[in-house]
Amino acid sequence: MAVIELTKDNFEDTINNHPIVVIDFWAPWCGPCRTFAPVFEQAAERHPDVVFARINTDEQEELATMFEIQSIPTLVVFREQIGIFSQPGTMPSEALDNVIEQTRGLDMDDVREQIAEAEANGETDDGDEQDEDEDEDDDTPPIDPKDLN
Repeated sequence: MAVIELTKDNFEDTINNHPIVVIDFWAPWCGPCRTFAPVFEQAAERHPDVVFARINTDEQEELATMFEIQSIPTLVVFREQIGIFSQPGTMPSEALDNVIEQTRGLDMDDVREQIAEAEANGETDDGDEQDEDEDEDDDTPPIDPKDLN
């Protein structure tokens, strides 16, 4: 499947109507983004059941702000409308394939249960400061970047 361009106009529809969406936040002037582009495009060919999309942060500032993109490229992965992975920087094709395989292997009922528990305990990822006694590692994404190697 070819890589699609995401904008604020097609973002919600894309996320809501596809089980797995892998997003590359990029900009045309970004050297590492240009280096990562062929890796991303080749992964799209290897995984035709996954939607691969790019968001040009220069043109889609609203989406970049919504995702608090601080550096590019940044990879964000959704499964069943839930953001499950976000990591800035490039990655080799093997690591990208690993992220996709881990995404496929997630027990989404368990992920939703973890989210519900976190919300019930007042642990949200909305920028609020954590209490001193809260463990900062509680925001660990379902896919740990350390597992990519």
